[in-house]
Amino acid sequence: MGVKAWLSKPLAAYVHKKHQSWIQNPVEAQQAVFEMIIKKAQQTAFGREHHFSQITTHADFVEAVPVRDYEGLASYFNRVKAGERDILWPGKPIYLAKTSGTTSGTKYIPITKDSIPNHINGAKDALLSYIHETGNSSFLDGKLIFLSGSPVLDEVGGIHTGRLSGIVNHHVPGYLRTNQMPSYDTNCIEDWETKLDQIIEETIDQNMTLISGIPPWVQMYFDKLIRQTGKPIKDIFPNFSLFVYGGVNFEPYRKKLFESIGREVDSVETFPASEGFFAYQNEQHDKGLLLLLNAGIFFEFIPTDEYFNEKPTRLTIGQVETGVNYALVVSSNAGLWAYSIGDTVKFTSVKPYKLIVSGRIKHYISAFGEHVIGEEVEKAMQRTMQSYPMVELVEFTVAPYVSQDKGQSFHEWLVEFSIAPANQEAFEKELNAQLQKLNTYYDDLITGHILADLKIRALPQGTFRHYMKSQGKLGGQNKVPRLSNDRKLAEGLIESAGALNAN
Repeated sequence: MGVKAWLSKPLAAYVHKKHQSWIQNPVEAQQAVFEMIIKKAQQTAFGREHHFSQITTHADFVEAVPVRDYEGLASYFNRVKAGERDILWPGKPIYLAKTSGTTSGTKYIPITKDSIPNHINGAKDALLSYIHETGNSSFLDGKLIFLSGSPVLDEVGGIHTGRLSGIVNHHVPGYLRTNQMPSYDTNCIEDWETKLDQIIEETIDQNMTLISGIPPWVQMYFDKLIRQTGKPIKDIFPNFSLFVYGGVNFEPYRKKLFESIGREVDSVETFPASEGFFAYQNEQHDKGLLLLLNAGIFFEFIPTDEYFNEKPTRLTIGQVETGVNYALVVSSNAGLWAYSIGDTVKFTSVKPYKLIVSGRIKHYISAFGEHVIGEEVEKAMQRTMQSYPMVELVEFTVAPYVSQDKGQSFHEWLVEFSIAPANQEAFEKELNAQLQKLNTYYDDLITGHILADLKIRALPQGTFRHYMKSQGKLGGQNKVPRLSNDRKLAEGLIESAGALNAN
């Protein structure tokens, strides 16, 4: 056992013990965060305009500060981007995390001196938690790869600006720098395909022990390695033992990813976002993610069926229940205030508070009143594939097809298979039945003959990759929405499929 692996074990035990105080006192931990951020931001432009000096309770906060998304806070973000001080948080942010918005174009999320530890410590503690639980620390003696965006930063309003993963790259602890792959120069390559080729050249003969990234992009990395060597990943990297991921539901990718590896390896799911590092998986047997309640972020939860109400219910941590879908709202030491990040979550436990990411509040289909959410289509696909173990999936998304003639409308599933079902019609039938079980509104529309059964449009291999490249979103932290309430994404994919077929 190397020095890093050996030293990590007492550190992991110390961090685990330290976390027990807030894990066992969650309401008190959140109240302390709430009081701290309100007090510190009183003299900011936002704090003065929203009377922070008069806020003493959560009820006061709800009355003074409405829930808003990026567009709702754009006037403040624009002032921050222009270089003004003391707008949302004292002083100026040290970074602006650049991310793509679905309706607002490019978004710039502030990261402050106070909030940057949340991003760094969250990722570090996820690994230490795994070490404490399993005793496996040997991966720290090998090479660690983080498939991420470029660390090259621009300046906006005198503030360093870039992708979150690129920003975090600058804060990788020094003791891991010698283990980190790929090289800095390779990480700076913007074109994903060029970058991936270079990553393979640098890593193919290395002792890779930890691999981290969004599952579909890691799968691309594995596919290229397998094509180049003719070997499964376990033979290329025999000591690879830990896969760390976040950003998308792993289940649709699990089967193909582990088949590419040639065996199962431990995995740790994380819940990072530009707005904060919110949660991580702290137990291998439990898919729930431990919500970080003492990391400078105050959480509120809105029942999703109330989200679009004028005054929705805003719950704090002590008021949530398991099994209910909530829209996640955060206020933090980054200067975000009652900010809706767009994700929906569902608690799996309240002792301690653990959750899963169930979807996106704006990613749903309700063209016909069914309100199908991402979690439901993913579960329907996962359960169907259990009945068809030979089928392998690359990617999929779902869109409504509104009939313009006498035929019935339906949900169209645009699916890229690596191994397609031998009987697509039977696969469709099972998929439709699974979705009916998961969503009663959809079931009512099917049984009432208002909607026709779903249909699969099988896309040629490479379609999703071609589409993402055409949108300038290939690689990094970019991911395809699981479903949409319109046809924009579907038509783009169909166009990409046509381009591939023409070639």
